[in-house]
Amino acid sequence: MRETFIESLGITVYEETLDNGLHVALLPQPGFQQVFVTLTTRFGSTDQAVDVPGRGEAWVLPDGVAHFLEHKMFDMPTGDVFADFARHGAAANAFTSFEQTTYLFSCTEDLAENTRILLDYVQTPYFTDSSVEKEKGIIGQEIRMYDDNPDWRCFFGLLQCLYQRHPLRIPIAGTIESIAQIDADLLYRCYKTFYHPGNMLFFAVGGFDPAALLDVVRENQAAKKFPTFSVLERNPPAEPAEVRQERDVAQLGVSQARCLMGWKDGQTGLAGTQLLRQELLTGVILDTLFGRGSDFYHRLLDEGLIDQQFSWEYEVSNSYGYTLLGGNTTDVDTLIRRVDEAIEAVIRNGMSAEAFERNVRKAKGRFVLGFDSPSGIARNYTAYWVKGVDWLDSLAVLDSLTLEEAQRRLAEHLVPERRAVSVIEPVSMATGV
Repeated sequence: MRETFIESLGITVYEETLDNGLHVALLPQPGFQQVFVTLTTRFGSTDQAVDVPGRGEAWVLPDGVAHFLEHKMFDMPTGDVFADFARHGAAANAFTSFEQTTYLFSCTEDLAENTRILLDYVQTPYFTDSSVEKEKGIIGQEIRMYDDNPDWRCFFGLLQCLYQRHPLRIPIAGTIESIAQIDADLLYRCYKTFYHPGNMLFFAVGGFDPAALLDVVRENQAAKKFPTFSVLERNPPAEPAEVRQERDVAQLGVSQARCLMGWKDGQTGLAGTQLLRQELLTGVILDTLFGRGSDFYHRLLDEGLIDQQFSWEYEVSNSYGYTLLGGNTTDVDTLIRRVDEAIEAVIRNGMSAEAFERNVRKAKGRFVLGFDSPSGIARNYTAYWVKGVDWLDSLAVLDSLTLEEAQRRLAEHLVPERRAVSVIEPVSMATGV
């Protein structure tokens, strides 16, 4: 077991890669009662075309299969796995994102037994034709629910404007039509391909003895047999630099319009510290221009053009990157114009050095304060691990950011030709529709 002490955070991370390929990372927090545990596989909604060794060609998967598989993993020949966790005082859940599927639990007691339950059910696939058909109805309802959610519709409306080919533009749960293609055989093949321990991370954070927990994981895994892991090659389609369309407008039963502006990143293909640096740098830029401490935010809030839901986000991975900005507004076109003018002014006149340094310090403070939340640590550590990034390097990277590179990054990224807008308008009450 390798121990890494991070002096700036006062923490020690314990890591080991088991013989079957499972990577184990443990971050004990003396004094904490709760433990938060995750088991993550690199399999998300954007994994649609994959080169699997031995197949001879790219394997194209239906939209939504990673999310569907996550739902079905809770089926066990012995019954309901949630009841097993509950008997040992644990709360369990799971989620699927663009690039990962994560199974998790939190507890304050019976850590060893809850860990065995987690490892055993995620490593025991059990699908039947009848249960898969039943699940299609359940997930179909979930898809329809998301279709009626204005925030979700606005978000994916924006991604569908920005991206022409990348599967990022497809909702994580897929569509009614795509999940109809899923059967038990496909789920078993996906499980065999993506749920090998060599494609997975076991992570725990909170109050526990790392040596004792590692022994539990080692013993559990040594009792199981797995084939040799073959590295998978993802094949996302070549994505043009241009956006698919400049604007999308939908109508839903909302009382006020929602507007998201988005910029498609031209700098992709990054990994490791380079990717982390781009993410942190872009976040500081956006917070400086549009965050809750910015003059822009307070000015528009005072005018009533936006409300406190106005926010920014930057998301980046090896094959995509995007910025989004917006929220509720009383005037969509005025908000768009004001954002454009603010960006043009900062590109022309330069960013305030004082504001930039203040937001670097703010980002560092948020990072450090995040260590009060075991669940937040687990979610961040696993999400960055999937990207091949060590999240714990964040403080060192933030310390090295400069105003000059921020100014260059701003001028390269927030450009009009890579911008799109997604709008949700209130349904006209006069028409009754």
